[in-house]
Parts: sequence; structure tokens; C-alpha cells
Amino acid sequence: MNAAELRDKTPDQLREELVNLKKEQFNLRFQAATGQIENPARMKTVRRNVARVLTVLNEKAASAAAE
Repeated sequence: MNAAELRDKTPDQLREELVNLKKEQFNLRFQAATGQIENPARMKTVRRNVARVLTVLNEKAASAAAE
């Protein structure tokens, strides 16, 4: 997932994507705590994807406020 793909989505779609990423992040943290995680590097990519979604949401909100 890159920022260009995210910028094409609507704010509602971005919020839905954020909820899905947060759920995945929670599940990965739970797996890590119980020692069942298969791909620890996935935690890093999910965390960065959450940051990307939040950044694009903030950009869209700022541009809407400026108009």
C-alpha cells in the first residue's frame, strides 16, 4: 500500500482501512505476546501503513478546511 493509492480513496474508505489495520495490529501484538507470531516484520509494515492512512486523512482534512 502506498500513499498514491490511499489518496485516491474517500475519507470513509480511509477510516475503514484504518479500522482494519488497527485490528490487524492488535492481533499481531497478541500473537507476539503469546509467542505465536509467524512474521514479526509484519508488525512494522502494519504500523507504517497506519501512519500512512492517518497522514492522508489529515491531508484531506486540511485541504477541506482550506477550501
